[in-house]
This record gives sequence, structure tokens and C-alpha cells, in this order.
Amino acid sequence: MQDNTPLLAGKVALITGAAHRIGAALARGLHRQGMNLAIHYHTSRGAALSLQHVLNRQREESVILIQADLTETSKISSIVKQASEAWGHLDVLINNASSFYPTEIGTADERCWEQLIGTNLKAPFFLCQAAAPYLAARGGSIVNIADIHALRPLKKYPIYSITKAGIIMLTKAMACELGPEVRVNAVAPGAILWPEQELDELAKQRIISRTFLKRQGSPEDVLRAVLYLIRDADYVSGEILTVDGGRSVNS
Repeated sequence: MQDNTPLLAGKVALITGAAHRIGAALARGLHRQGMNLAIHYHTSRGAALSLQHVLNRQREESVILIQADLTETSKISSIVKQASEAWGHLDVLINNASSFYPTEIGTADERCWEQLIGTNLKAPFFLCQAAAPYLAARGGSIVNIADIHALRPLKKYPIYSITKAGIIMLTKAMACELGPEVRVNAVAPGAILWPEQELDELAKQRIISRTFLKRQGSPEDVLRAVLYLIRDADYVSGEILTVDGGRSVNS
């Protein structure tokens, strides 16, 4: 008789910033694959509770919530410990949480630097470090969510672009440091969801026109990339998988 149990059934993932947008899409998709989830959120309590309710109705006691400000580094070990203790182990860490806002030269200040670096780069480093022993015990993996602007800076967003460039090197450095027990990779999305700061239609079309596929992607495209890296890519580590319709290589 064929075993139809999903390959990820019973495995545990900690996803940061998973209450909405791409993080929530990843949570829903990994949950469909049978994974148990520790969903981290900062201020989006309502959205996190709603997502937890929906997923736990589908499969009882399969999702827990962890609230924390990732810029408070002293709390990071506790986040990982809560996730691992919920089901007795941890298989996957997805560093998805990210802050995004402009910091134009002449207006940026140290508060912006500390907040963006703290959330987007410092926290993922210390989360990787805290999670490493748990993941190593399970032959687990880490997926960092980067951005195509890690390599091509986004005008008016220099600090954000710097943090995502750092995520690329964090991924490679952690693959070096944590192998062979833990694989570490990244996904770099392009035009998937528009920024919450509204873009006009002309700006959106300009972005889409620079892709080879001439269309916007979807969170499901990012989910499929993450699934490949954590489920199917046993001999892949230190890789940056770009999901942008070819935009990043279109000169």
C-alpha cells in the first residue's frame, strides 16, 4: 500500500514575522504539508490569532504563537526554546521577519539604522545561532528570506538594501559554520507582493516590465522555493534561490 503521508508530517518549523503577507503564506503552505508551526509575531496579534485559529481547526494543537520584539536580542534564545519545546524538537527555521521603509540620504538617523539592522540582520544571525543545536540534532535546515535588492540597491532604501545584502552573506557564512549537520539557504523574492506603502499603477508596470516573464509573482512561488530547499534539496547549502521572474538578471 502506498504511503501518502507528507514528507514533512510531524516536523516543526519556526517562522518569524508569519502573521501576514509572505510569512502567513509560508505558514499555511507548510502546515498543508503536515508541519507543526511556531508562528512568531511582533505587533500583529489579531492576524496571528486568526491564522492560528484557522490552522488549528484544520489540525488540532499544530500551531503555537510566540510574541517578541526581535530587536531585543536577549529574548531570541527564548523564542527558539519555546518553539523546540512545544513538540520536543525543531527541524526548520525560516527568518522571514523584516522591516521595510525608506531612509533617504540626508534624512536617515541612527534610530532607523538600529531598527532596520536589528530586525533584518542582527536578529536572523542570533536566531541561527540559537537554533543551531536543535537543528543539528535533527539534520534540519534554515531558510532566510532575502530580496533581489540585496544585489541591486533600491533607491531611497539604502539601509534596507544593506540589511538584505547582509542576509546573503549571513546565509553563506552560516552554511559554512553549521555544516554538515545544518543546511542554510535563502530565497530572494522579486515582485511578489507590493509594498504596503502604495505604488501607483505606472510604477507597478515599470517593475513588471523589467522581468523576463512580464508578470507579477505570488506568495505561492516563494512557498514552492522554500519547500524545495527544506524538503527536496538535501545536497544544497549556501545557495540563494532568486524568485523574481528574471528581473535581477535583466540589464
